[in-house]
Amino acid sequence: MIDAGEFAEPVRAGLLALAADMARNGIRRDDPARGVMAMLGDRWTSLVLQVLAIGTWRHADLRRVLARLSAEQAISQRVMTQKLRALERDGFVARETTADVPPRVSYALTPLGADLAAQDRQMIDWANARAAQIVSARAAFDRASI
Repeated sequence: MIDAGEFAEPVRAGLLALAADMARNGIRRDDPARGVMAMLGDRWTSLVLQVLAIGTWRHADLRRVLARLSAEQAISQRVMTQKLRALERDGFVARETTADVPPRVSYALTPLGADLAAQDRQMIDWANARAAQIVSARAAFDRASI
């Protein structure tokens, strides 16, 4: 537990509430809150969620669409597989493989994944609505740092 005794009352109360929440919900690196937030902050996961929110995608089509939509313009096979497996492991994505030869693999959001994609969309919309403020703050910071 945190020793908040050195801080003024409003700060102390806030720190204690935050520490209690973290103790209840986990503070380890692999706890869901930390893992999901880290995943959403990486280069590809948010885009994968937003594309899968549109519908079910075959592996090759998903990779092609991600490359066309992304500023990075290409996602490696290895990275895409890692992202999809991590999303599948946490219950956000369902993977379906057919018995065809060669097998067809497709991905879709689970109900939990659809809920996460909606929350992610809200965060994207929030950032987009404040883009001018963010750009202005960056410019002011950069000017002051010179």
